[in-house]
Amino acid sequence: MNKIKTGVLCPSEIAFRRFMPAVKKLKNFEYIGIAAATEREFSGADNDEIKSSELEKADKFIEAHGGKLFGGYESLLTSNEIDAVYIPLPPALHFKWAKMALENGKHVLLEKPFTTNLSDAEKLIETAKAKNLAVHENYMFAFHSQIRWIKEKISEGIIGDIRLIRIDFGFPFRGANDFRYDKKSGGGALLDCGGYTVKLASMLLGETAKITTSQLNSKNGFDVDIFGSATLVNNKGLTAQVAFGMDNSYRCDLNIWGSGGTLFTGRILTAPDGFQTTVVIKNAEGEQTFTLPADDTFMKSIEFFGECLNDEKIRYSNYETIRNQSKLMEKFERK
Repeated sequence: MNKIKTGVLCPSEIAFRRFMPAVKKLKNFEYIGIAAATEREFSGADNDEIKSSELEKADKFIEAHGGKLFGGYESLLTSNEIDAVYIPLPPALHFKWAKMALENGKHVLLEKPFTTNLSDAEKLIETAKAKNLAVHENYMFAFHSQIRWIKEKISEGIIGDIRLIRIDFGFPFRGANDFRYDKKSGGGALLDCGGYTVKLASMLLGETAKITTSQLNSKNGFDVDIFGSATLVNNKGLTAQVAFGMDNSYRCDLNIWGSGGTLFTGRILTAPDGFQTTVVIKNAEGEQTFTLPADDTFMKSIEFFGECLNDEKIRYSNYETIRNQSKLMEKFERK
């Protein structure tokens, strides 16, 4: 099997710190190089933090990880040296550069959220289908083995019949210059941390999950939503409540309340490589704490992206997974 020759669009922190160590572990991927934007490619971008020192960051990227420096995003996306591209840009830039990547025959791994709206997501999916290309939305947590373990325990009836699922994800204010607080960059709590909670809720409720109520809240001085909440319900009436925010005390919790007990874990969405998660189960037999194996979710997400490249069935199934997430996010934004 030929290696998937991969380029990185933008020397972002997550590309430097998480993507590169993960992709180097995979034998079927070959990292080729990093692209730094030209001044023309930055035209129209209003966030100075995004524009500043990109070339300097790219030089440090190459110093640490090797590879070739591409003189501009277009240079990488049109290069015959590249089969697939990882795009960790701010959300508002996802559609533009993913579209160009697909039009130039590149498979695309996009950081979450896939796009900032359903219409753009549909366009990218249809372009990928037409060109027989893979696209993937990088919600890493979905590949952690703890998700499967929790589902197995629930199916075993260890806490009885499920009565309510509760998911919370929030973190302290990161500073006004962070792209998350900039509307033109595709900021907002829903697109950043809210998407995680919606994704996990839909994984636990199944394909019939629908948003029945939702709320987005801002605060003085910001033009994006800062915190929010929602209720999702499936066709069996099972309910998940989600809450999120980016000016909150830190929480990353899953609480499942059953007829015969409860299940809780505190790092359901953000467990890094090497971190052992714990799950607390309380039922009639008492309280048990389970320590679960560490997992490299970034590596497994990239690995799945590779499977999408090589297996049409998986590729088409993933189109629908991305579409369903985008539909839920769009429903949320309209309420």
